[in-house]
Formats: sequence, C-alpha cells, structure tokens
Amino acid sequence: MRVLVAEDDPGLRDVLVLGLEDHGYHVDAVERGDDAIDMLKFYDYDVAIIDWRMPGAEGIEVVAWARRNDKPTALLMLTARDAPPDRIRGLDAGADDYLVKPFDFGELVARVRALQRRPRGVDGPVIVRGSLALDPVKHEASVADRQLGLTVTEYNILELLMRRSPAVVSRKAIAEHAWHDETDPLGSNAIDVQLSRLRAKLPTAGVRIVTVRGAGYRLEEM
Repeated sequence: MRVLVAEDDPGLRDVLVLGLEDHGYHVDAVERGDDAIDMLKFYDYDVAIIDWRMPGAEGIEVVAWARRNDKPTALLMLTARDAPPDRIRGLDAGADDYLVKPFDFGELVARVRALQRRPRGVDGPVIVRGSLALDPVKHEASVADRQLGLTVTEYNILELLMRRSPAVVSRKAIAEHAWHDETDPLGSNAIDVQLSRLRAKLPTAGVRIVTVRGAGYRLEEM
C-alpha cells in the first residue's frame, strides 16, 4: 500500500516514514502543502497523512483540493487543534479521519489500516460500518435502509464512533462532540445512558460498541 506523508517537522516526518515502512508500507514524504498537492496529482495513494499547519498550503487546503478533484485517497489529518469547530472544519473539508498531536504511533497505524479497509468512495459522504450507514448531510443513520430514529445526542455519539472506528474514543471526546457543555455529562451517568440506548438500536447493524475500561469506547465490526 502506498502512503503519502505531508509533515513539515523533519523529526516527526522521519518517525512517520520509518515507522510506516517498518509496517510494510511504501511511503513518499514531503514537507510542504503545495508539494503534497503535486504528489497527489501524479500518484494514486491509498492513504495520505496530512499535517494541518504546513508552508506552501495548509493541510486543510490540501484536503479541500483532493476532494474538489475527486481524488479517491483516504485522508488522515494530523493536528494540534482539538476544539470541536476545528474538527468539524477539517471533516467538512473532506478529511476521512483526524488524529490530535501528540499521538500514539500504534493508534496512527491502526487508523491507517482502518482507512485501508474502507472501500474507496464509501465515506463520500455516507459512512458505512458493517450494515450500518450514516449520512452526515441528512443527519440520518440506517440499517438495511431502515431509519434508526436517533436523537440528536445519539446521532452525534454514533457519528464520532463511526468516524474514528476502530480507534478508542475517550469519554471526554464524546462529551465534547455530543454536548454543548462538555462538563454536563462528565459529572453524571449521561454518557452511559446514551450509549445504552444507542446499543439497543444496533442489534442487527453488524457492529457493536465496546467499552474499553479506563480508556473509553470503540465501534467494532462483527
């Protein structure tokens, strides 16, 4: 599998290249956003790992260019920005996933593998995991064309779990994504209640929400 790494920090870029090559990937690396666009013009990458802040063109510009030009490459953004508006902006620009710095390299590889497993074009814009389909434009989730009838909070939690699958999502991340005030659910059992209701709506979806003790939750395909 061929991977593009666009990262202006030479130390991190070298770590990414060497680590991915150790896992059997063929890696090209650039330090500028405009160079990343040039590489995407001429090569068919399975996955591109793109830093948000780069000279030449910001990562979000690279992502937007790739989507405007119908590039099938799965796009994983690296960013120190973890505020919900930044995450929304990156995903709306066309990123398939994002990872916040600093990150665990093992998680990055797991996300690359997950992106590699997804059929090209599936997440544009409908996201599919198992028999479960989620349409971010319509804010709808369905199993075998049957609408699940999710509440706004249930939908927001499910969207986050599906986008990050199979990575673990912390309770804090769920609180930030699904509630206007993240402190509300963290001090109560609100997250557990919502997850329990969500699980009850997914018995035939081909996925399950797994509790990872001390870490959070992840969506697994069955």
